[in-house]
Amino acid sequence: MKEKYEFVIIKEVSGLPIISQFYGILIKMFFNDMGKHHEKHIHAEYGEYTASFDFDGKLISGYLPNKQRVMVEAWINIHKEELEALWKALNEDNQYFKIEPLK
Repeated sequence: MKEKYEFVIIKEVSGLPIISQFYGILIKMFFNDMGKHHEKHIHAEYGEYTASFDFDGKLISGYLPNKQRVMVEAWINIHKEELEALWKALNEDNQYFKIEPLK
């Protein structure tokens, strides 16, 4: 049986894994940092702008232009189940996988 996700094992990380990208927006996720990052969320970067969103698509901090914010919210809504699985994989097994971009 084929795995649902194609995992990558993380040995060293010099930055956040990029889990998806679309229309100039990078989506990243921190892991194994139980301080600030104990709540499930993603980071979105677009040019000079950065923002954090929870897995319900709610803006937690930062700023993205309206058009990009709406795209990130839609992407989160479409991929919520995968985001939950990825959060668990990153924090329990130091593994991650890419998530399909918004099309």
